[in-house]
Parts: sequence; C-alpha cells; structure tokens
Amino acid sequence: MALGLNLACGATLARLSLDEMIGKSTAIVRGRVTGSSAAMHGTIIYTYYSIQVTEQFKGPSQSFVTFAVPGGVANNRRQTFPGAPEFKSGDDFVFFLWTGKSGATQIIGLTQGLFRLSSVANGDAVATRPASAELMLDRATGEPVKDRAVVMNLSDLRAHIASVAGAH
Repeated sequence: MALGLNLACGATLARLSLDEMIGKSTAIVRGRVTGSSAAMHGTIIYTYYSIQVTEQFKGPSQSFVTFAVPGGVANNRRQTFPGAPEFKSGDDFVFFLWTGKSGATQIIGLTQGLFRLSSVANGDAVATRPASAELMLDRATGEPVKDRAVVMNLSDLRAHIASVAGAH
C-alpha cells in the first residue's frame, strides 16, 4: 500500500511495522514464483506474478496466488516504478498480500511486505527483507524516517505471524 506514487522521483511509502503488515494483510503466504505476464490498465502497465503456495500463514487456504506489481513490458512499452519489486521463476519468498475492493491483490508496501528465504545449515530458513531505499514517512508524524533491514529465522517469523494474526 504505497501512500503516494511520484513517478518522476520515486515512491513515497508509509513505513509499516511487521505487526502492522500482519494486521493489514488479507493473506500471508510462503511461495515460489512460477511465472508472470504483463498488461496495460489505462496508462499503467502491471506485471502479474503467479506463485505456488507452499505454506499459508494467514488468509484463505489456496494453492496458487496471483498478485499485481506496477511496471513491466506490454504493447512494446516498458514502464518502471521506483520501489516495485521484480521476480524470476523459482524465487522463494514470504509474501504479505492485500486484496482491495477491486479484487486486485498486491504486496503490502511494495518491498516492505516481501521476505526472501534462504536455507541455513540447521535446516531452518532465514527470512530477509533489506531496508528500502525509497523515501519512507512515519505514519504518525508524516516525517521522513530511515527503513531498517529485517532478518529472522522463518520459524520465528511464522510464530510471530501466528501470535499477531491470532490477536486480531
């Protein structure tokens, strides 16, 4: 949920805490990217990514999810949006997703709602979200703030999601 998109200079995002993302997400899933396609909607190109769900943390049980990211290539045009993530087939992530009234599903806060998974020696995956380079604003004050990277074991992320989602 980008607060405002300034196409010339970059995205301005409201910084979301992990608890806020859990509360605002309509679905949180672990999955692998299986493919993509792009289409024009008005003057904006969206890339639609399909993921095979391997674990469901929040929301209705589903095997596959498709979500939209602004930008891509359609009708021989390329359009880019600062802060919009790109994926390739096989990428393994935890996705914090939000489906709006229009029925379109997106990642919460562009890259804020995206944790890349990597394996470690003890068998537990590590979930990593780098700090965003985009301008972030504090939701309470509207003042610019620096984003921070988040690194945690997948088992800890899973437990935290269950705790916070259960409280809502």
